[in-house]
Amino acid sequence: MEENTILIDFSNEAWKERYELITDRISDMPGCLSGSEADYFAVLRDLASLCCEVMKGRRGSRELNDLLFYDLTEDGYRSSFLDPNVCLEAFGETGKYLCAWYSEFRGIIPGSFEKRLPEVTVLLETTVQLFNLFESRAAGELSDAELKEEITETVYSYVYDYAEEYVGNYIRCESEPGESFALDIVMNAELSDTGEDSYLYSFGEFITEEELETARLMASLSEETVDRMAAVYTDGYIKGFELTGKDIGIKSTVSCFLPLGFERFMRAAVRRFNAAGLEVIINRGPVHLINRRFAGNIRPGFFGSINAEYEHDHKEDMALFWGDKLKSRKLQALKNAYEKNAAALKRMSGRACVEVFGKKGSEPSAGSARPVFSEYQKSVIKEYTFRAHELAQSYMPDDETSFTIIAWPSPSIAKTPGITRSAEELRERYRELFERFIEINTVPADKWQIIQQQLIDALDRAEYVEVKGSGSNETKLRIMLHRLQDPKQETNFENCLADVNIPAGEVFTSPRLSGTDGMLHAGYVYIGGILFRDLRISFSDGRVSGYSCGGYEDPEDGKKLIENVIFRNRSGLPMGEFAIGTNTAAFAAAKRYDIADRLPVLIAEKTGPHFAVGDTCYSYEEELVTYNPDGKKITARENECSALRNTDPQKAYFSVHTDITIPYEELEYIRAVGPDGITDIIRSGRFVLPGTEELNDAFDE
Repeated sequence: MEENTILIDFSNEAWKERYELITDRISDMPGCLSGSEADYFAVLRDLASLCCEVMKGRRGSRELNDLLFYDLTEDGYRSSFLDPNVCLEAFGETGKYLCAWYSEFRGIIPGSFEKRLPEVTVLLETTVQLFNLFESRAAGELSDAELKEEITETVYSYVYDYAEEYVGNYIRCESEPGESFALDIVMNAELSDTGEDSYLYSFGEFITEEELETARLMASLSEETVDRMAAVYTDGYIKGFELTGKDIGIKSTVSCFLPLGFERFMRAAVRRFNAAGLEVIINRGPVHLINRRFAGNIRPGFFGSINAEYEHDHKEDMALFWGDKLKSRKLQALKNAYEKNAAALKRMSGRACVEVFGKKGSEPSAGSARPVFSEYQKSVIKEYTFRAHELAQSYMPDDETSFTIIAWPSPSIAKTPGITRSAEELRERYRELFERFIEINTVPADKWQIIQQQLIDALDRAEYVEVKGSGSNETKLRIMLHRLQDPKQETNFENCLADVNIPAGEVFTSPRLSGTDGMLHAGYVYIGGILFRDLRISFSDGRVSGYSCGGYEDPEDGKKLIENVIFRNRSGLPMGEFAIGTNTAAFAAAKRYDIADRLPVLIAEKTGPHFAVGDTCYSYEEELVTYNPDGKKITARENECSALRNTDPQKAYFSVHTDITIPYEELEYIRAVGPDGITDIIRSGRFVLPGTEELNDAFDE
């Protein structure tokens, strides 16, 4: 691709000619092919035809949305060529590449809505290349083995050849406020329009009743309520700079994440950010395979509905191609993109994240045909992640940027398995729950600050903390704390209020690894939208020493799921965080409405003690000096792993931080053990430390 030609420009004759030629050719598919091969290329042809209509000016609508995204619906996915098992049955081992290509080809949808002519063109051209290979095999010019080899090479060449352009475009859109496709819709659309031609269909994302119902609810809220929601989000972001002593005055842009349906909330947030001197960027999340992230559960950019099974099945498509050569290619593309956009990146203050929750998670079946990374590839990922972070630090250093994250419920939160409710009943229940979570997200920080300080004062007198489960929960852990050199001026625990991590409601620390031992047990827990039953993780000197989960005939399938979702394909992970959640109002709401299994980590971690495997909460910011509201310096900012950052940096960080929470009701006790004896923090699921009893009020609701 040529520089500055990604946005559609039909005056560019070269791209215009290529586009017209390839659209003529793609209409010939599936030609002489038959069976599954004909069906596969007919699906791609039909999708291409719809997107070409969008390129010519067809507007988004419910009808078009239903056609474009049928394969992502619950009914459509199981018989779709997006399902790796369907492709494996139809094409054998070659099906893995065809399945991955169909997923990549669907990038033509956002490409057509944003009128990215070259991007659409190369997707069409590569599809025709694959079609030509099947025609050659049908004509006897290629054997089955040669066909598989050519398909592999064609898709690999596409990923490799266009890495520079795709990586560059993503970085540019993420950092340059001039890329205003989504922002224009947010600020100018008629946000009360949720009909057949709703503004939501103009994003080019999967729109369902979830997004439409969310938009209806947002349209019904008072200006005061919407501004209150936006204020906790924007003020928390700005406060994050103040707490860490970073100068937001040298920045002029902020990247905002947008679950579709929340445009009215985002419009209010944009105005507040603008008033604070920050121009908002809202870019689309990663579309192409080369830009897929290797870690992280927060979905970036703007996005519509998500098929969790599809996401899980395709999260490791890069395993079909990943190795040292592609790693070097992507790193070079990243370096070039950072250099080209250095000025814009320097102005960027960070990311203000929004996520949604409410849908019930999935429980993956064993034996899926999806691609998985090999041990060699995992080692290459680790090296890539380290080098990529080094590059990012050169242009957007952590000590100059910040973030915040807030979560809102989606309409699915109103549904209860086994209970049928009318549309009106669901709407009323959703509103009730939404208003409840507005209260949870905006709890008074000053009140929580005082209560949590009582916990911190007791914990700071301890050498270690003991956590023991009750009943069927077999948790038994000893968490070692760092020694305070000056207890009058220093603290081990951060008093976490509503700033970068909304809502308020936890105290947390980075444990000392040596001496941290025992087992963490959860009967069932959702992590990354995936259900884990009977999850057990053992620690020895603070590092994972064993792990298992139930629900699988072959225990190895359970271990692989843990490695993939919780450990993010890393080994030797330490316990990076120990925390005690205090947002008992969130816990009570989860119990009352039977939605505990659908809370996001952001809120779930506030509803009991939680433990993170991976990096500490202060990774890459260990040298920053931060203080609690009482003026004490937070000194527990590293552990024995992150302490290697100056001598062996590749062993210091893991680019993983996965939280696992134990509900209060499954606790026998949490107690602080120190030279002066034992101090009970929680006993039989209740806060017993003097000054914290008020937290129990929510349990009696």
